Amino acid sequence: MHQSEYIKDKNMIDVFIDSQNRIASMSLIHEKLYRSKDLSKIDFKEYIIDLVANLFQSCGVNAGNIVLDTDIENTLLDIDFAIPCGLIINELATNSLKYAFPPGVKGEIKIAFQSTDGNMFKLVVSDNGIGLPKDLDFKKTESLGLHLVTVLAENQLHGEINLNRNKGTEFQIKFKGIK
Repeated sequence: MHQSEYIKDKNMIDVFIDSQNRIASMSLIHEKLYRSKDLSKIDFKEYIIDLVANLFQSCGVNAGNIVLDTDIENTLLDIDFAIPCGLIINELATNSLKYAFPPGVKGEIKIAFQSTDGNMFKLVVSDNGIGLPKDLDFKKTESLGLHLVTVLAENQLHGEINLNRNKGTEFQIKFKGIK
């Protein structure tokens, strides 16, 4: 029996499910490391595709309503970067699945990860949904998920995070990595 069956408050159920997804993100990293030849790097593309598939299933996404589009470079990513990137993707994709698309509305979530000049990486998580409220400052919100994304991007990855609200919601994170 799932522990969530004992919880009656919908907000508490959501918190419980979000916590389960964070734990699943971390355990998936460890599973990928265990199967890897190099215990310090994982196949990041495979990891992200598995991670988001788990999120879609956990959030009960109906096939065809929300489409996932990925543009992820084939790369072995150092574990010190894979963990925070995975948690960032977990939080942002979860937010998109929960809030970007009202019931019955179809949409798309896109995740892109590329290396750029000077040993830099760029991670983009976006959706074409209803967007964040114009007055929301994602760096100063009470939302645990968005606060976690900012802390991971700036303090763990030592990167820069930007929000583009032109077509839905797009978070861009740039950071220096190790190849």
